Amino acid sequence: VSGAKNAALPILAAGLLATEGTSKFYNVPKLSDIKTISMLFESLGVKVDYKPEENTLEMDATKPLLTEASFEFVSKMRASVLGPMLAREGSAKVAMPGGCSIGSRPIDQHLKGFEALGATIIQDAGFVEARAEKELEGSTIFFDFPSVGGTQNVIMASCLAKGKTTIVNAAQEPEIEDMINFLIKMGAKISGKGTSILEIEGVEKLVGAEYTIMSDRVEAATYMIAAAATKGDVLIKGAPYKDNVALVSKMREMGVNIEIVDEDTMRVSNKLDMLKPVDVKTLPHPGFLTDMQSIMSVLTLLAKGTSTITETVFENRFMHVKELNKMGAIIATSGKEARIAGVRKLSGAEVNATDLRAGAALVLAGLVAEGTTTIGNIYHIDRGYNDFVGKMKSLGANIERIEEIMAYEMS
Repeated sequence: VSGAKNAALPILAAGLLATEGTSKFYNVPKLSDIKTISMLFESLGVKVDYKPEENTLEMDATKPLLTEASFEFVSKMRASVLGPMLAREGSAKVAMPGGCSIGSRPIDQHLKGFEALGATIIQDAGFVEARAEKELEGSTIFFDFPSVGGTQNVIMASCLAKGKTTIVNAAQEPEIEDMINFLIKMGAKISGKGTSILEIEGVEKLVGAEYTIMSDRVEAATYMIAAAATKGDVLIKGAPYKDNVALVSKMREMGVNIEIVDEDTMRVSNKLDMLKPVDVKTLPHPGFLTDMQSIMSVLTLLAKGTSTITETVFENRFMHVKELNKMGAIIATSGKEARIAGVRKLSGAEVNATDLRAGAALVLAGLVAEGTTTIGNIYHIDRGYNDFVGKMKSLGANIERIEEIMAYEMS
């Protein structure tokens, strides 16, 4: 399993806070989003040496940063750069973030946090601007919901603020812990990691450091579910059980055999003709991760009976349903709920990836379907999976990337 996209982007953003020394990152995944954030940093005046084949990235952010992040780069991904830019330079102007169109992802919690630290917020014509007339000052900030991006952004802004900041109802995802570990290595004073209450004591400066990015738990989940769906037997390294407790619980409930080999490795196998149906509800960590929802839906298609998936995080995260139904799936959605009837077989079809994780779900559906499946809009998949075709081929998948039409074809 490669380095985690959802940890790498905020950790690289945290590297902007270093006014001394360079930062070097290891286990950096080879993804289009990493290339995009590298170009964004260079546009801000940061020296970046990204070596995708070596999975390393080195950055020197010691010179003063430009304070406007270009729409050209920010529109292609979601990364928390407003907080570190504001903390470093006292002002920042950033285009509204892009990424997958899986639902509204408001940044009001981010902005509320910045205002509590003493910044003035201006929103206009697709941009958001934060200005601090004087030094940011620590405060107590209560999030209305545990926003992952908001937690990351406010942590970074607080590291160089004067005094103590307390974040209540903070998100608790492992990727946030990973970012906190890097910030502490830089000299930040943060307590409460892994809990919903974080305390950040502001420091005068942060210094560049070396850091290894955590493994990608969504990529691990994708191969775990692929193994179960295709009745395979796969050893997955870089898949800590502690990061995927909810997924393991639900897969075992369906009848999948999962062996915890060691703290970093799991083995997944399935010999059942029909799995058991299951009910899944996405929730903030430690609940079932929304990023795994569309991938999990493929596995529930192979169950005897009806499963339900309730999506509580993003309102548009059922866009893959229409594409799966083209392949013979029987999925009905109503509001936040999808009812999925187990089917005897899926049939190959021409489908389109509607977002990053939906694209991965369609690949898994193509692997279990009869005939050939062709998937378009695979640039979505490139944003989050390192060498997806190569890894799938190594496991025995019949899959090819067709560059000229930018699609995957598998049978």
